[in-house]
Amino acid sequence: MIISTKGRYALKAVFELAIADKNTPLPLSMISEKSGLSELYLEQIFSVLKKNNIVKSIRGAQGGYFLTKDTKDISVGEVIKPLEGDLSPAKCLEEDGYCDMLDRCPTYMIWDNIKKAIDDVVDNTTLADMVDEYYKKHKLKS
Repeated sequence: MIISTKGRYALKAVFELAIADKNTPLPLSMISEKSGLSELYLEQIFSVLKKNNIVKSIRGAQGGYFLTKDTKDISVGEVIKPLEGDLSPAKCLEEDGYCDMLDRCPTYMIWDNIKKAIDDVVDNTTLADMVDEYYKKHKLKS
């Protein structure tokens, strides 16, 4: 399993919202400029994030995007799973992934443990954790 460009870019773009002034919507053009990502591609990503209630938008000259919740209340999984779907390392672990060897598969336990570890990381790491780690790593003040 490899996280797609959409999933990686969504996390990168939402990070820009996480470090921005909470009282001022951030225009997509500014998110594009700060993240180095295409504005057209960001439109597609933000459409999905908006449908999944991660971001909201305000139209107009002073408009832009903002997070719907505090950064400590949004997990990395909430951001990437709507774009990625199931984060399973093997088809047999996916919701519709049938395998007729499942009951005698010697590798199932490994794939299942990897999936649990991935889910644990993305579901228990928040945007606030990302911001804190970023500031700590780069010796910046929040």
